[in-house]
Amino acid sequence: MIMLKKFLVVMAAMAMPSLALAQPANPAPAPVTKEVAAPVVATPAAAAPVAAAAEAAPAAAAAPKSMDGSLPGYTPMRPDYANSVGMPKPKEVDFQEQFSDNGQYAKWINNAILLPIITIISLFVLGLLLWVIVRFNRRANPVPSKTTHNTFIEVVWTLIPVLILLGIAYPSLDLLAKQFKPAPANAVTIKATGYQWYWGYTYPDHGGFEVVSNMLKEEGDVAKGERFRTENDGPKLMAADNRMVVPAGVPLRIQTTAADVIHAFAVPSLWFKLDAVPGRLNEKSLTITKPGVYFGQCSELCGARHAFMPIVVEALPPEKFAAWVKAQGGTMPGAEKPAPAAPAVAAPAAAARHLWRRRRNPPAERGRVGGRPCHAHR
Repeated sequence: MIMLKKFLVVMAAMAMPSLALAQPANPAPAPVTKEVAAPVVATPAAAAPVAAAAEAAPAAAAAPKSMDGSLPGYTPMRPDYANSVGMPKPKEVDFQEQFSDNGQYAKWINNAILLPIITIISLFVLGLLLWVIVRFNRRANPVPSKTTHNTFIEVVWTLIPVLILLGIAYPSLDLLAKQFKPAPANAVTIKATGYQWYWGYTYPDHGGFEVVSNMLKEEGDVAKGERFRTENDGPKLMAADNRMVVPAGVPLRIQTTAADVIHAFAVPSLWFKLDAVPGRLNEKSLTITKPGVYFGQCSELCGARHAFMPIVVEALPPEKFAAWVKAQGGTMPGAEKPAPAAPAVAAPAAAARHLWRRRRNPPAERGRVGGRPCHAHR
């Protein structure tokens, strides 16, 4: 029996070094138990928002993409085909109907001043030519006149053109000054950037988000499931997937630039045209007088697909414009930004710290830290 005990003691002594050497190969998880296990300890109330957010994320990601450009609280306005608002009319020879103050003034200058003057001068010159042909031909006037000059006629044909030019120059310069009048301080700023071959619209006053606008293709030109042009979007070659949405009746500050080559932002029914030059920021003011959809195009030759850069401006009442900005994730000027939500992992971390403190200060010692009363536990 004594020999058996000695044998067991010797065998145990020989096994101890091997166990000691084998232990580092499988380190104990002790260093991470406190830090990893503690965050798992959380109240049901703290874990509920995390679970709800995890369930809501797949639902949001699975939301179907709109095929007509609509957003929560916003549905694109249908163009007014019956009255050809904001678009060309068949067989039209006049300017498009204008929906800005400058455009209406420019059309009045054209119809009330320029066209009458042009018509009168053209008829006068035509009549003068016919009179000269009839009165001074060889048969009616065999002996030509030897008159070298006529002071009265020379004064008349000098003064009348000067007065005509002054009558045209004054309203023209006035219109030019109105077009480049600086926008007021409360104007809504939209930055239009030209790309080859699409447009980008940035709203710096509403959070700085950008809307990218591409021409909509016909149904037969797109793959199944992709968005194509419908009558609700606009005429062929003039409809865009995303419009430049602005408030109606509010001063606008339109800024243009380009990322590659020179483009031109032009909407005829708003009497607006401004070059978009790389490295340069051009600016003009505009006020749209009536809600509606207004179509334009890039008006500067910019490459192979220059003709496929439509511009669609949708003017909405201010309250609907605010709803569109909200749907885009932007904010209205002056609106208070919502406070950022606390991270979902903050509650488990706080619970872990509280549990760690409870372990360091058992109930018998709670209320005293380092031998002094702890006012936090009073």
